Amino acid sequence: MRIASLLPSATEIVCALGLEDSLVAVTHECDYPESVKTKPVVTRSVLDGKRDSAQIDRHIRELVHQGSSIYTLDAGRLATLHPDVILTQELCEVCAVSYPVVERAARRSSTPMQLVSLEPQQLADVFEHIRLVGRLADRETDAEQVVAKLEARIRQVHEVVRHEPVRPTVILEWIDPPFNAGHWTPGLVQMAGGRDLLGIPGRPAHPIEWKAVIDARPEVLVISACGFSLDRSVAEADTALRRVGALAGETWVVDGNAFFSRPGPRLVDSVEILAGILHPAVVASPPASVARRLR
Repeated sequence: MRIASLLPSATEIVCALGLEDSLVAVTHECDYPESVKTKPVVTRSVLDGKRDSAQIDRHIRELVHQGSSIYTLDAGRLATLHPDVILTQELCEVCAVSYPVVERAARRSSTPMQLVSLEPQQLADVFEHIRLVGRLADRETDAEQVVAKLEARIRQVHEVVRHEPVRPTVILEWIDPPFNAGHWTPGLVQMAGGRDLLGIPGRPAHPIEWKAVIDARPEVLVISACGFSLDRSVAEADTALRRVGALAGETWVVDGNAFFSRPGPRLVDSVEILAGILHPAVVASPPASVARRLR
C-alpha cells in the first residue's frame, strides 16, 4: 500500500504501525519520527511563520474571510507519487489542507485514490483511527497492540493520580488572542488529574478574553501554542503575561506543536506531561525540553 499523509498526526500513526516504508508523501509539518523528513513533501503554508501570534491570527482571519486556503497542495506532485490512500481531515481548515482541495486533487488523478478523513474529537477517537489505519493496511493485530500499550499508559497515570486532589486548570492553545483548548485536550486534563475550567471535552476551541482566565482562578495555567516551538511559546507567553499581570497560581508552557495539538499516539505523552505538572509529588516532572514553568 502507498500512503499519502496530509496530517502530521496521521504520519505518526502510520509510523507507529510500522508502515513508514509505505509513506510516499507527507506535509511540510511532518517531523516525527525524524526519518519522515526525507519523504516527498506535497504541502506548504501561505502564512509567514515569523510573525507573532496576533499577526498570524489576523492573517488567518483575513484568509478565511476571503475564502482563501491557508495551505496549498501540490496536486501534480501528489499524482506522480501514486498513493492508494490519502489520509486527510475535515475537522479544521486552519490545521491542514482543506478537504475539498484534497478531494479535487484525487478526482483529477488518473489513478484511483481512496480518501480517508480522520476527525478525532477525543482521545478515544484517536485510538479508533489507529485501528482504522491498521485495517486499511492489513495491520489489525499491530494496531490493537499499539492501542493496548497506549491505554495501559493511561491506566498507569490514573492509578498514580486518582487519590490526589483534582487541580483546577486552564489550558490555552493560542496566546494572542487567547484560545481555550478544545476537542480532546480537556479530556487529557481530566486523565492527568485536573479539571479544565474553560474547556469542554469534544467541543472546539474558541477565542476568549484574558479576563476569563483571571476570573476562573486556576491553580495551574498551561499554555500549549499550536504550531509554535517550546522556545517561541515561552517568549510569547512571557510577553503576554507581563501585560496581563494579575494571574495567580502556576503558569507552565508546553510543547503543544509536538504533543497536545497532534491527535496521534503522542497525546498519551501529553497526559503524562500534564500529570507531571499537576501532581509532581507522585509523577516525575516533565523535562525542560517539553515543558517549562514560567511562574
